[in-house]
Amino acid sequence: MQNSSQPLFILSNGHKVTAGGPASPVIDEIEADQIVVPVKNGWKNLFAFIGPGFLVSIAYIDPGNFKTDLQSGAQYKYELLWIILVALIAALVIQSLAAKLGVVKGKHLAEHCRAEYPKAPNFVLWLLAELAVVASDIPEVIGTAFALDMLFSIPVWCGVLITGLSTMVLLFLQNYGVRKLEFVISFLVFTIAACFMAELGYAKPPFPEVLKGLFIPKLKGNGSTGLAISLLGAMVMPHNLFLHSALVLSRKVHRSATGLKEACKLYTVESAIALGFAFLINVSIISLSGVNALGKWSSTLFAISLLASGQSSTITGTYSGQYVMQGFLNLQLTPWKRNILTRSLAIIPSLIAVIISGSSGAGKLIIVASMMLSFELPFALLPLLKFTSSKAKMGPYVNSPMLSAATWAMGSLLIAINVYYIISAFFQVLLKGQMQTTFKAIVGICGFSALFVYLAAIVYLIRC
Repeated sequence: MQNSSQPLFILSNGHKVTAGGPASPVIDEIEADQIVVPVKNGWKNLFAFIGPGFLVSIAYIDPGNFKTDLQSGAQYKYELLWIILVALIAALVIQSLAAKLGVVKGKHLAEHCRAEYPKAPNFVLWLLAELAVVASDIPEVIGTAFALDMLFSIPVWCGVLITGLSTMVLLFLQNYGVRKLEFVISFLVFTIAACFMAELGYAKPPFPEVLKGLFIPKLKGNGSTGLAISLLGAMVMPHNLFLHSALVLSRKVHRSATGLKEACKLYTVESAIALGFAFLINVSIISLSGVNALGKWSSTLFAISLLASGQSSTITGTYSGQYVMQGFLNLQLTPWKRNILTRSLAIIPSLIAVIISGSSGAGKLIIVASMMLSFELPFALLPLLKFTSSKAKMGPYVNSPMLSAATWAMGSLLIAINVYYIISAFFQVLLKGQMQTTFKAIVGICGFSALFVYLAAIVYLIRC
């Protein structure tokens, strides 16, 4: 473990480079293993920026998404497709803000949080971010175990244990540089997309029904609301905001006004391309589940895509954990140590769920993890919106009034949905649950006290 008093950029080979001082941008000081963007105008530079968006997009097509998408299609067919569309549009806007923060300021989101908030709130934010990383890793563990079971008939509990070692192979690629790792992850994204496009060609879901589900919002009862929250949690992940703001530092761009503006624009385009693939994959999964048309060969394709998703997601989870720990606490672990730490915390609840309740219990754990991510999202999103809306921090690159209004509305809507679901769930438990009156009172007091703390913490992040 390393400790330093200055900002660090965590490179793919595990080395660190220290910034020249508080007045000098970090991105100008980093040389080792950094990709230098050539001096070109316009779209000729796009290829140099391709990579971070695809690493980030993996979080939108991880096994957690697979599970919630399959459940959505099985229970409501195409009715919740609009959630995917809204979530991906919101994700593109939010991820572009994370990229802009990193490009303009030369520091990632976790570092800004450490500089902005006092020690105690900063420590709580770190704990929540670490919990989000672990929660995102649980679906990856279970998804990989399911894929191994489908492909090689390996018991799910055994597959859960195997995941502790399997990701070391991809982590080994870091020794060959960030660019090669980005190419491998991009290839895995294309593989997943190709598998589902082939399955769509076989299943042929009703196109008018798919379009109706995409553009006509509909929610029926608490069941669909809870699943919608799970879809949001599986799509827009809090650790992704920390990750994207840090990954853009792997490019050395010109610090001129034109250079920074060009970098922000091309990172947004690159993110749109990557998230476009993620959107098509999620729509394909829900559509396939809606028609329930998986044959033997298509099940094999699904298992291959699930395995590719689980393995590649681990890379982004490891990177996120590194940046979160380094940014909030100014501490750094080597990638393999960080992977073992995160994966161990994810394996334990996954293994318990599989042993006690089998595959169904593991599936429910994925839904719970996705909902946890949705509830934790404001604690990464609100600081990002606050920083990028600050004229003092961003200067001429501050969010426009229209963009600020739209993004704050997104954050408010997400919080409102979470609060609505919490209140609805508690009322359902208290009114319909088979509990004694005293126990109901205790549960109600604890539940609404937790809700008050949740809302108070959100207000603090905005006003601090």
